Amino acid sequence: MKFDVLTHAAILLGEDIYIDPFNLGEEDYTKAKIVFITHPHYDHCSYDDLQKIVTKDTILISVREVIDDLIKKGLKVNWHVVKPNCKYDIEGVKFETIRSYNISKKFHPKNSNWLGYIITLDKTRFAIVGDSDLTPELKKIKCDVLFVPIGGTYTMDAKQAAQLANILKPKITVPMHYNLLVGNKEDEAIFIEELDDNLGYQIHIE
Repeated sequence: MKFDVLTHAAILLGEDIYIDPFNLGEEDYTKAKIVFITHPHYDHCSYDDLQKIVTKDTILISVREVIDDLIKKGLKVNWHVVKPNCKYDIEGVKFETIRSYNISKKFHPKNSNWLGYIITLDKTRFAIVGDSDLTPELKKIKCDVLFVPIGGTYTMDAKQAAQLANILKPKITVPMHYNLLVGNKEDEAIFIEELDDNLGYQIHIE
């Protein structure tokens, strides 16, 4: 299954499954079958970008906090509230939720119960860790494709992201969450340098 990081932390799996759509250009999007949102920050839960891709049949998956806010703003889709550390099967798409949080920063508190997702499509496990530090929980997940933030400031940095990939040993690691609001191409270079030589990676952010 093809995948892409459209910008920052916005991911497209296949043709119509989105995670955290944000700052979408005209060429970036098709209508969404399912949208996963990790947490309510504006660069992950963008009402304007959601309006570009959702239809009345779109399924939106997130925490209660996000869904309540989008309902107040008038977004009309099919809602599914999810919680950390659970397994789900919604419309044939199987996924697991993981808690995404900071250890020594204030931006993403653990008790907020914000999320990362492990989504299984075509027998491939795609792990999106969300805005997280390198937490003990993340070191235990299993995945084939790992989307990991490298920009630092609000998340783990490039060295920590490579450390996580080196522990999990996915088939492919995709660095993200940089070169727009935080992080830059130097962080990308550090990530690649720190990654074990036998691990594959793909660069999607220009």
